[in-house]
Amino acid sequence: MKSKINNQLKEKYEAIDQDIDAYLEGLLHSKPINYWDYIQTDVLLNLQVQRTVFPDEMVFIMYHQINELLFKMILVEIDQVAKSKELTVALFTDKLMRISRYFDMLTSSFSIMKDGMDVDQYNKFRATLTPASGFQSAQYRKIEFASTELINLIDKRFRDNFDRNSSYENAFEHLYWQAAGKNYETGKKSYTLTVFEERYKDEFIRFAQFYGTNNLYSKFKELPKEARENEELINAMRHFDYTVNIKWVMAHYNTANHYLNIGGKTAEATGGSEWVKYMHPKYQKRIFFPDLWTKKEIEEWGVNI
Repeated sequence: MKSKINNQLKEKYEAIDQDIDAYLEGLLHSKPINYWDYIQTDVLLNLQVQRTVFPDEMVFIMYHQINELLFKMILVEIDQVAKSKELTVALFTDKLMRISRYFDMLTSSFSIMKDGMDVDQYNKFRATLTPASGFQSAQYRKIEFASTELINLIDKRFRDNFDRNSSYENAFEHLYWQAAGKNYETGKKSYTLTVFEERYKDEFIRFAQFYGTNNLYSKFKELPKEARENEELINAMRHFDYTVNIKWVMAHYNTANHYLNIGGKTAEATGGSEWVKYMHPKYQKRIFFPDLWTKKEIEEWGVNI
């Protein structure tokens, strides 16, 4: 057994023109791995920096950091589908269900935010967060780009008549979440949207260019007819679509409503967006895989919830 492993190691390093003895010598001086170094526990636990003295701000910070880690896990799964050279129904279905489980976790975890923070504390420390906004999550925007064709992310007001061959620059200016910080009559953008674009716009466009033909919806359409009619895969696609664009969005919406709609008066979001119409699915009808839903289901998207 040892000689077999030695031979395999030798073959491995010879294949990249490396001397195995140099690597074996390095092992003499390396330290054994342990949990805290591998997970980088100390680094992870020192990433929370409060802006106020309110204890529940720590809940808010850590909750969003956990969300970002889950978003990264989702992007890792989508990337494997996008770059698969021999995509099968089994692989596609498995990845979709993994992603849906991550979003199931994200959805159920909103109770941590909704019921796990003191309302008075929240409405005091949130005042220090202006002009930051949740719509500035770059990873979530990437999940959307990687899930569907760009046309399905265009603001509902322009979607039906939008030129599908339009440039990425023009499409970017008409994405639904632009409404969170842009006046379409004047073209003026909020500070929150402006700094977000300064930081990520070029990266988003490059990302969207790759996923323009490699997003989950496009990969599904490329499958053979028999695969596209596979009931298990279709159910996985629909489950993912509904979980992300109805269940998770509504959990977010209801949590925001819990803290910001007090005494019948709706507070403005920290980024200044009209968050009620921006977030609720019945207004924008964000649907990743529209061909997999009936006309009636699309018309009623987000209405009876």
